[in-house]
Amino acid sequence: MEQKITPPWTIALITSLICIVINLVMYVSNQLTNKSLGYIQMVLVIGVIIWACINYAKQMNGQVTYGNVFAHGFKITAGIAALMSIYTIISVKFIYPEIIEMTIDVARAEMEKKGQVPTDQIDMALGFTRKFFLPFAIAGSLFGTALIGALASLVGAGLAKKNPISPFENAS
Repeated sequence: MEQKITPPWTIALITSLICIVINLVMYVSNQLTNKSLGYIQMVLVIGVIIWACINYAKQMNGQVTYGNVFAHGFKITAGIAALMSIYTIISVKFIYPEIIEMTIDVARAEMEKKGQVPTDQIDMALGFTRKFFLPFAIAGSLFGTALIGALASLVGAGLAKKNPISPFENAS
């Protein structure tokens, strides 16, 4: 009996939903700007992709190549990146639009604490950030997830047990 393969979109959807719940809990607990807690989602995505790559090879009984396993992991990555980017748009526009000002306030405090940039330049930089916050957030979500996911897919493909059958072995 052939074992059923878990589709990448299913894993991407479940992982994205968990990340969204984590993000909403952070919002409710007023921890959205807490960078340390923000890493929870990154660790979750890395762990899930590595697990999914290893599990995919197991489901295929090791009849995979490094490239097959990497592709499976990166399909999951693409799904997570797309779903989280959509969530980013919805959250910044509708769920908690105040995140823009919260982020600006945190950035201003950090820049003023360093004391290396004049106040007028801080105001100019933060005005630019405020104006382009959503495109920056979407780009950060897409590229950050793609980079993390690609690295996790590489690791997962490396750790997965592979025993591919050569097409020349059965050619008699």
